[in-house]
Amino acid sequence: MSKVIILGSSNAIPTKNQENTHLVVVGRERMVLVDCVGNPVLRLEQAGLDFNDLTDIIVTHFHPDHVSGLPLLLMDMWLMGRKKPINIYGLHYTLDRVEGLMGFYSWSDWPDFFPVAFHRLPQSENSPVLDCPDFKIVSSPVRHLIPTIGLRFDFHPTKKSLAYSCDTEPCVQVVRLAEGVDVLIHEAAGDFVGHSSAAQAAEIASQAEVGALYLIHYPTGRFGSGDITAEARQKYQGPVTLAQDFMTLEF
Repeated sequence: MSKVIILGSSNAIPTKNQENTHLVVVGRERMVLVDCVGNPVLRLEQAGLDFNDLTDIIVTHFHPDHVSGLPLLLMDMWLMGRKKPINIYGLHYTLDRVEGLMGFYSWSDWPDFFPVAFHRLPQSENSPVLDCPDFKIVSSPVRHLIPTIGLRFDFHPTKKSLAYSCDTEPCVQVVRLAEGVDVLIHEAAGDFVGHSSAAQAAEIASQAEVGALYLIHYPTGRFGSGDITAEARQKYQGPVTLAQDFMTLEF
């Protein structure tokens, strides 16, 4: 059985109890980190996971609240003796900037650094990311301020599925990506350029006929904006849950 652990649920401004939005997908053979912020090694340890078990990292887009922890993660894994290779996936736009960022740290001069393979994804719907005995992952472009992908996970043993919108305005690409999934994790930062409100996320969930809606990347702390699950329930009849840090979904 695979599981998805929410490592962070806040929008771009985290709080003491809620980190920026990112998550990890854990199967029997692969452990896939989706975005990378904060102190990743510590965050994974808090979730009961060993950072060295990471096999893959997907970077959805190049905004600080989604990629800022990647240099620290790579450096810490190197300093702690990692030898196994790791795969990093993202759009050309994203990975060009990731490589440029790491270049500023002169990572090519770090001695005995473990192998890193960059996999550039096309900016087209249902692009294959990876397929293993536990799950298949595809990506689709969504509508954010910069090139960004949403993701779909189909879990082979259980025939269950999950879609993650990432940061996006409401768009048909997310509807198609999430069509018929058991769980849609959709951002709910608010009704403004590049983002969606809880009600808009619920409309997407209804159009895609998903089994359950989880709201993520919402305002937290002093920026919190009331009961957004109630807002969502006016537009979607299925179960609505507010994602929280370290929440675990099993598939």
